Amino acid sequence: MPSVLMSVQQQLIRVNNSKVFQFLVIAVIIISALLIGAKTHRISENALAILLMLDVGVTIFFTIELSIRFLADPQKKQFFKNGWNIFDTIIVIGSLIPSGGTGILLARLLRVFRVLRLVSMIPELRILINALLKAIPRMGYIALLMFVIFYIYAAMGSMFFNRINEVLWGDVSISMLTLFRVATFEDWTDVMYETMAVYPMSWIFYLTFIFLTAFIFLNMMVGTVLEVMGQEHELYRAELHGESPEGAEPASRAQIEKLEHELAEIKALLVAKSTTTDVLKEPR
Repeated sequence: MPSVLMSVQQQLIRVNNSKVFQFLVIAVIIISALLIGAKTHRISENALAILLMLDVGVTIFFTIELSIRFLADPQKKQFFKNGWNIFDTIIVIGSLIPSGGTGILLARLLRVFRVLRLVSMIPELRILINALLKAIPRMGYIALLMFVIFYIYAAMGSMFFNRINEVLWGDVSISMLTLFRVATFEDWTDVMYETMAVYPMSWIFYLTFIFLTAFIFLNMMVGTVLEVMGQEHELYRAELHGESPEGAEPASRAQIEKLEHELAEIKALLVAKSTTTDVLKEPR
């Protein structure tokens, strides 16, 4: 009996690792997304019945696919320690909720989120999401500093430009919304020219604000995300090659010097052995 179970698990592992099976899962996820979009249109009762049948088929397929992944995992206890597996399980279980009655809204929302299963199926998308989640704490400090800059400039704008246009500079909160418009370059020149008619040197206010927010802080955020994304790519490459994350780190200077010393000793031994061989070969 144990040998039969091992044989079945080996078959499930081959199915789970099969490229055809993975492409099939991705295709069903795309079909599920199209079904959700089709239901938002005005369609006939017959077409709606067909869509409901297809939706049931998609739900059954996802249940079978998750079961295969769980049974193919040699360490069942570790399966639900993976965040992506927990996410897929919640989505699949949520899809089993009947779409009628009091749970109709929850069922529809979870069916919409089935599209996000593309992220768990495609490694490149997982790298992007993992990098974004890991970069959020670092980006939080940048966002906090940006908020301080926004607040300072909003207070200054409200004090100087309030009488020019109260709609845009009435108080600090409204001024921050106006500055967000300026930072996103949404007709910001109209705002600047309006205040320049009264304060000709007010362009300094806008240009310094744009330089700090759009050019410095936003680029700092992009740089943070790119740095974390590079680390995630290194981790993924190490996992593919069966290496530990530490194996991807560059060697230190001490390690390089130790390696050079060992190579010098090996070279000296080879030279000594070659000399001894030549002496023995000389005719007496």
